[in-house]
Amino acid sequence: MTKSSDQIGNITIELEAAPTVDFPTAADCNSPCWWHEERLYILNSTGHPIRSSGSDIESMTPGQKVTYTAYRDGGRWIESVFQDADGTLFGWYHNEPAHLVPPEMHIGRRFPMTAPFIGAAVSDDNGQTWDDLGLILAGGPETLNLEAPNFWFAGGNGDFTVILDRQGDYFYFLFGTYYKDVSEQGVSLARMRFEDLRSPVGKAVKWFEGDWSQPGLNGHVTPILPAKGDWYGEAPDAFWGPSVHWNTHLKQYVILLNRAVDRHWKQGGIYLSLTPDIADPHSWSEPLRILAEAGWYPQVVGCDAAKQETDREAGELSRLFIHGKSQHYLRFHRPEVAG
Repeated sequence: MTKSSDQIGNITIELEAAPTVDFPTAADCNSPCWWHEERLYILNSTGHPIRSSGSDIESMTPGQKVTYTAYRDGGRWIESVFQDADGTLFGWYHNEPAHLVPPEMHIGRRFPMTAPFIGAAVSDDNGQTWDDLGLILAGGPETLNLEAPNFWFAGGNGDFTVILDRQGDYFYFLFGTYYKDVSEQGVSLARMRFEDLRSPVGKAVKWFEGDWSQPGLNGHVTPILPAKGDWYGEAPDAFWGPSVHWNTHLKQYVILLNRAVDRHWKQGGIYLSLTPDIADPHSWSEPLRILAEAGWYPQVVGCDAAKQETDREAGELSRLFIHGKSQHYLRFHRPEVAG
């Protein structure tokens, strides 16, 4: 494929073939990046993050594992970051606890059973060392499904993305919910005030039944993209693993999604949705499949190094990465606004 084109409203979405670019190290989740002293830094995680850097996304040099200063049970995949004005780097991680589920429940399974949490961390040395700030999003014990777990999870909140709204008031978390009750499965939404960044435990709230009314820890959810087939049934059908960026060309948020279509999380393609207002959970456009792709973890990295674009902010042209590999440019066209 050299070029393909799709439409959402009056916005045209084009995929163009591009020379292959790989992330500097293996990636098993969203890979956040940021700029520091004219260099682009990136965290790639496969249970533990590695920090790499380069002059731009096409010229990265593999780096070293980061250091966590505090122990936490299970792996931690850092999936999103925010760089404060003073250079402090805040990160959010997907944690898969190794001892949440009784050991006898692992018998006969290819992979140990777990249910992820989402936690926060902070770095004062540009992402090399991380202090743990605690867990901020989790499902309650009653949301676990130990009787009929799926291929990976028995519940939990994870596989997520975080972005600050344009007003600088709230961080929005788009995350997968793998609850026992199918009505709470899908891609869900939570938010946290900017001023709670350094002390986040107990501060996030989840969207539930039309309001920000449930606690981030052990609270219920109303998914903004609900599952169409039960994660724990014979025919799962659910979006998961969102990545989101603010598109400066469209003046809208763009979300990229995986879609699982069987019990082994077979990829049903890469999907895209748009909204001008991330604070309105009803405003997302119907997800559109833009690519029939088997890989997971779609995300962008902006191409304009002069504007210091990242995975959270990009313009008309960006690189589309899937499971750490980019073979396409993602280009947006919008009608010209008169005046």
